[in-house]
Amino acid sequence: MLEVDDVLVAPPREGEVLVEIVASGLCHTDLTALEGSNVSAVYPLIPGHEGAGRVVETGPGVNSLQPGNHVIPLYGPECGTCAMCESGRTNLCWTIKKTRDRGVMPDGSSRFTRGPDQVHHFMGTSTLSRYTVVPEIALAKIRPDVPLDQVCLFGCGVTTGIGAAMQHVRSGDSVAVFGLGGIGVNIIQGARIAGATQIIGVDVTDAKNELAVQYGMTAFVDAADVGTDVVTAIQDLTSGGVDVGFECTGLLPVMRQTFDSCVAGWGQAVMLGVEPVGGEMSFPPVGVRYGKSIHGSYFGGIKGRSGLGALLDLFVDGKIDLEAQITHQLSLDQVNDGFDLMRKGKSVRSIVRFE
Repeated sequence: MLEVDDVLVAPPREGEVLVEIVASGLCHTDLTALEGSNVSAVYPLIPGHEGAGRVVETGPGVNSLQPGNHVIPLYGPECGTCAMCESGRTNLCWTIKKTRDRGVMPDGSSRFTRGPDQVHHFMGTSTLSRYTVVPEIALAKIRPDVPLDQVCLFGCGVTTGIGAAMQHVRSGDSVAVFGLGGIGVNIIQGARIAGATQIIGVDVTDAKNELAVQYGMTAFVDAADVGTDVVTAIQDLTSGGVDVGFECTGLLPVMRQTFDSCVAGWGQAVMLGVEPVGGEMSFPPVGVRYGKSIHGSYFGGIKGRSGLGALLDLFVDGKIDLEAQITHQLSLDQVNDGFDLMRKGKSVRSIVRFE
């Protein structure tokens, strides 16, 4: 359980920015930190990685941002100069990964203290603090006319889901989405935008079906029905398998189901769920030999600083919906209630608002 308390936030140093957070979504990855299963969590910490806010102060050497700019903190930075950034092959940038995963800033220290004790950063963002310090290369400057208490969701779930779908789905494709949580429903949105004609949702509960149908789901497979063979059901619905399957649960058996549900010849299984520590997936090599492929997706394949703006434009144009998936608006002192709602499957996205 989180404690709500006062912490001291130190000023930004070289290449850093002080941000006032307006709102932060609650994501399952934050829950893994609270429950002790996140390998990059160093305690004590301030969680949160799905936030939006305003620049308050910039440290020396910061050139791309100034006070008053609206920003979304990024758990995946974009320095623009490393081999990954220059490759044109990935949105990964591991320039600050080693220190980020130790819960500190690039210089090896934290900007948070609680009394005499250091408090660690989480995922380089810690957006469940009213004020946070983030490296310049991990902040996306965004247009000022969008509501921060909605677009904070672009900090993780919305971008991860919609980006992955738009990267992998072609017009006319059939798609299966395993797990209809915050990422899954946004994959459905993205698949619809990309032109998929058949979008099958798979889950152990139909609690999200109304939203999923609103976003574009055309069929539902109940994985909790003991008489249902999920793979066979999908193959029957698609005459042999889907063009693209998306796995959003982190469960190894579901990863295998996603792969098996893809059509031979060109089917793609896209893995987004975070597997358990030490988890390994098994699959028949013949599937790969017959043309199936397995892909990973990190932040939907989107480069945060240079690519997030295009998704925000789609939101402003009315092609991406956020409001329907925001099921709860909370104050900071209700943050534990928000995680309880998540555990019970009673929320899609809860937003903690600081103002």
